[in-house]
Amino acid sequence: MLEEYKLASEGVNQAQLAGEAFLKELKEENIPLENVRICYSPFSRTSHTAKVAASALNIPFDGPQCKAIEEFRERFFGPSFELMSHDKYLDIWALDEKDPFMPPEGGESVADVVSRLTRALGTIESEFQGCAILVVSHGDPLQILQTILNAAKQQEGSNGSDLTSRIQSVKVQSILSQHRKFALLTGELRAVV
Repeated sequence: MLEEYKLASEGVNQAQLAGEAFLKELKEENIPLENVRICYSPFSRTSHTAKVAASALNIPFDGPQCKAIEEFRERFFGPSFELMSHDKYLDIWALDEKDPFMPPEGGESVADVVSRLTRALGTIESEFQGCAILVVSHGDPLQILQTILNAAKQQEGSNGSDLTSRIQSVKVQSILSQHRKFALLTGELRAVV
């Protein structure tokens, strides 16, 4: 974890509060801590967030309940947008709304992110069946994840297919272009499914 990319004190506070809120939800749902897994992007801030949340849950971060999943990394916006002002996101999201299959120059489209998130969900389904999962990632991947899971959930039972097949069936312009309606606040904990 690179020191210069770790959370600031406000971020540590937000991660702690999210971990405590998750613990409260787990208790309300009678979910034992041994059935909890934390899956996180390997980037420094998300690793740090996952570590703080794990501590709030009294789960060893270096143990088998916590796993870095490469597919949860931040969306690559391309050299024209990467590491630029957050104001540039508005330009990207306008492109996303117009065509979620068209990437910004040299970057990832919404559909590209869906493909790797689908792989991450396959990993989670195969390794952590029956567990409550805390996903620690970044704004765009998380809102895209919520978009596809909400749409796939609406397909559940309609054709009896598995999650991957349902996600593929909702990987369409009219759904993917709407990912911004699931925008998150920094440090927000949100139930998805």
